[in-house]
Amino acid sequence: MIADPAPFWRRKTLDQLDPQEWESLCDGCGLCCLQKLEDEDDNSIYYTRIACKLLDMNTCQCSDYPNRFEQVPDCIQLTPGKADQFKWLPTTCGYRLVSEGKDLPAWHHLVCGDREQVHEQRISQSGRMLSENDVDEDDWEDHLIFRAG
Repeated sequence: MIADPAPFWRRKTLDQLDPQEWESLCDGCGLCCLQKLEDEDDNSIYYTRIACKLLDMNTCQCSDYPNRFEQVPDCIQLTPGKADQFKWLPTTCGYRLVSEGKDLPAWHHLVCGDREQVHEQRISQSGRMLSENDVDEDDWEDHLIFRAG
């Protein structure tokens, strides 16, 4: 029997991924760690430039990933069972793309082998974010960058 040469994200569903494969789908953009606002009129979700207090604003990595839920109780844990809720994730997100049956983009580190491409291609907000510790929550609306979806 010949093994399927397709990469795991093309031949497996999210539910079939092992923990290492699941974590590797993250492209490191950090967009899921930006504060979002919901429009009360139409329920649209808008991303702000305001980063979670744990997000390193240059590397776009969580500064305390193993303990993030203790420090940020409303931090959202992405799991395969919640894929139907991924619509608020950016359209470039590996989790969202695989859940929608789409391929990963050429700049994704699993495709190109370079974790810096997400920053070089300006997919991430690296160097363009503000910490939630530095912006009053009443002013977050002044820092909208795009609508989810």
